[in-house]
Amino acid sequence: MQRSVPQLGDHVMKVYETYADTLFRIAMVHLGRREDAEEATQDTFIKLMEKAPTFNDAEHQKAWLIRVITNHCKSLLGRGWRKREVKLEGADSHTTDDPEDQALIELVLSLPVKYRSVVHLYYYEDYPIREIGEILQISESAVKMRLKRGRQLLKLELEGEEPQ
Repeated sequence: MQRSVPQLGDHVMKVYETYADTLFRIAMVHLGRREDAEEATQDTFIKLMEKAPTFNDAEHQKAWLIRVITNHCKSLLGRGWRKREVKLEGADSHTTDDPEDQALIELVLSLPVKYRSVVHLYYYEDYPIREIGEILQISESAVKMRLKRGRQLLKLELEGEEPQ
């Protein structure tokens, strides 16, 4: 029995090293605050240790972790003590040296959560539409519509910033 505990710990540490940054970025996209994103990431790994699910492969494991953190972020956003408006403080994990890239990242972070999530997973995490639908537990057509509307909102913002 004592042997399985270190193995579980080693396994979780390896999973943590592999996916912590990705999960943190996803939580930042949802929550907008470093402290909340760190807590959500930690809670996700706690759930992994508690549930100890078996996975078919690494992609299945990654999808499970993303689904868990996404659902956890949604529940945090739904709590009464938290404002629905997500502040961008602590967005330094999304910084870049290119001012144009930084402006685009800030625009993406300013999107409503349902559009921000799909835009982030599609463009920054390179997930195909089908997998985004599975992760967020929505249909492929809903993913496509959210991507389309998210792009439209970004386009409106970008056009509004251009000198006329």
